[in-house]
Amino acid sequence: MLRKLLIGFLAALASWFALFAFYPLPLPEPAFTYDLHSGSTLRSVAHDLAARRLLWEPWTFTAVGRLLGRQTRIKAGSYEWTEPLSALQLLERITRGDSVPYEAKLIEGMTFAQFRTALDANTTLRHLTAGLPDQAVLRQLGSEARSAEGLFFPDTYFFNKGDSDLDLMKRARAAMQRKLGAVWGGRAAGLPYDDPYQALILASIIEKETAKPDERAEVAAVFINRLRQGMKLQTDPTVIYGLGENYDGNLHKRDLLKDTPYNTYTRAGLPPSPIAMPGLASLQAAVHPADSKALYFVARGDGSHAFSETLSDHNRAVFKYQIKRHTP
Repeated sequence: MLRKLLIGFLAALASWFALFAFYPLPLPEPAFTYDLHSGSTLRSVAHDLAARRLLWEPWTFTAVGRLLGRQTRIKAGSYEWTEPLSALQLLERITRGDSVPYEAKLIEGMTFAQFRTALDANTTLRHLTAGLPDQAVLRQLGSEARSAEGLFFPDTYFFNKGDSDLDLMKRARAAMQRKLGAVWGGRAAGLPYDDPYQALILASIIEKETAKPDERAEVAAVFINRLRQGMKLQTDPTVIYGLGENYDGNLHKRDLLKDTPYNTYTRAGLPPSPIAMPGLASLQAAVHPADSKALYFVARGDGSHAFSETLSDHNRAVFKYQIKRHTP
């Protein structure tokens, strides 16, 4: 008799687990989205799913998850189901992390202030840094840098719901450290700076000076030639950065004469920090400049630049592309 009861119990148990593994659960709506937050446990998820009428009861889900060793593998994210799943398939998805990815785009040439504004505007991220001073953000990132500018690599970052702006900053900072370390390790010989941070500063200037990929190495050569000769860089983007909120959209003569740590018309050498987030092409240009003796360049008005080795040639280019073009 006991044996029959045991066999009957095992058969019922097997049937119940078969239902768990193969029977499709009803979806509350045709496309069901479930937000699984960071810190959720297997038990809390099971009870929540049962409350939403996806599970008949939470105990089997919890028991099977523990039996399979999945209790510590719950992954936060936003999960979307357009077809009925079995409870086992559902368990597989939330422990494998098959969530709908969200994205944040960090664009080359962004300043750190613009970077933070973009993150603050992202409604999916949890905001842990909003309103904090830059130095407080750096401390949370474990950085002792004096400036956050340029320390983050511009890219498209995918994340799950429940991730924070700080999580994304950590990834962008780690990405820049990897990229910068790689290009610095393969740098050309004889560069007029001694550490990767200075290369990062120059890369940020290159990023702001030209959007044309084929000009970046040439722009880098101009600045590197000037550094070698002890000439001032005289680059407008650094002056604009130094003006900060005082920049009105037009660069005036008084701005070029106003001394700030970033005014490369009044101060020699590189500015004290990057002025933006440079992309990989600008990083590579900063350590692999073109084989050029050019010391000057001027905008042609079509997005490209004319490069010159002598001041007289530069003055002629300025007359041709700037003065004559704007003379009625």
